[in-house]
Amino acid sequence: MRLLSAALPVLLSGVLGACAPAVTGAAPGSPAGSLRAAFSDAGVAWTVGGRACVARAPSFQASCPSLPGVVDVAWLGAQAWAGVPSLGAVVTLDGAARSVSVGRVAVMSGTRVYRENGSAVDYAGVAAAGVLGQPSAALTGGDGQEYVLLDGRAMRVSDASVLPGAEFTLLNLRPDGVAGGTQPEVVTATGTYRLTGTQLERLDAAGVVRARVPHGPGRLGVVGAWLVTVAPSGEVRTFGPDLAAR
Repeated sequence: MRLLSAALPVLLSGVLGACAPAVTGAAPGSPAGSLRAAFSDAGVAWTVGGRACVARAPSFQASCPSLPGVVDVAWLGAQAWAGVPSLGAVVTLDGAARSVSVGRVAVMSGTRVYRENGSAVDYAGVAAAGVLGQPSAALTGGDGQEYVLLDGRAMRVSDASVLPGAEFTLLNLRPDGVAGGTQPEVVTATGTYRLTGTQLERLDAAGVVRARVPHGPGRLGVVGAWLVTVAPSGEVRTFGPDLAAR
């Protein structure tokens, strides 16, 4: 792994400091202006307005290191990473402070970091398959394949095949891959869950809504046995399969 060893103490000053989640002053529509989140069995990481935080299970207490202009976050195993274009690096959000030189980060998945020109590297800084153009989202699918969102379309990186549909704004994880969408969704053994912008809903296999609770916009994922949401304000909420709040 290629480390930015000489500059690391300065670049990552305060990387382990904890604080309450907050939205910083990045203008809406800027590269770091929208909410992005990544989920794993270890917890949830997110960035909004350039500020990144991580909240680990089971306490889900947020830690928000001081980093400049984070554009995306991802989990590699149990480690949360943040992409910082101004540093040309990805850095760890908690635990041991590490930084890997990758160039100007655009988006991140569970295995790769995609640069602004669509080229990619892994978390050791080794070149990996990328795409032509700048992806707006990336996700490692349930099938282990890499997918990106490119000009509103979901594309599999390995063969550049485009999935059906267009005008997507995000990628949703599926057991057999990913699906493009405009609302955050996850599929589990107990149903499909989605955030509509006003509610969190559980749908059965036929697409019938079986339960709902009030919930504003945000991102949705699975952390262990819980459904976890994160709002642009940084509020993290956890729910059981029946949508009972934890």
